[in-house]
Amino acid sequence: MYLEDRTVRLQLWDTAGQERFRSLIPSYIRDSSVAVIVYDVASRQSFLNTAKWIDEVRTERGSDVIIVLVGNKTDLVEKRQVSIEEAESKSRDLNVMFIETSAKAGFNIKPLFRKIAAALPGMETLSSAKQEDMVDVNLRSGNNNGSQSQEQSGGCAC
Repeated sequence: MYLEDRTVRLQLWDTAGQERFRSLIPSYIRDSSVAVIVYDVASRQSFLNTAKWIDEVRTERGSDVIIVLVGNKTDLVEKRQVSIEEAESKSRDLNVMFIETSAKAGFNIKPLFRKIAAALPGMETLSSAKQEDMVDVNLRSGNNNGSQSQEQSGGCAC
């Protein structure tokens, strides 16, 4: 990908948290600069499992790795089980970066990778990971039942 005046090459390895790849995960982590821990915003259990994955990354790499917590499937508005505020709080507590995405809708995918690239060693001067580069998409369903609390809290309606 191109980031300002530089070309950044990102190589992705996706285990999808599947048990059959469990034995390979430490070798992926060992040679990685970044770990992207993804959970489903419509699955509380997947969110709770992220602490285990983050601990595993830190056990293997210590603090010598960038960790990004990603809440995916924001397009599943009616099924959301994990609030943005809860995920942001967890990311602060665990000292990791955070972003929400929807791979299906294409929401925040490019900003996620820009944020990762800008956080890599030697890329600190790049400005592409700033908040103003994030795309705000309102995925509120036509049915406005239950959205009142989101509007009152000022949070995202996705």
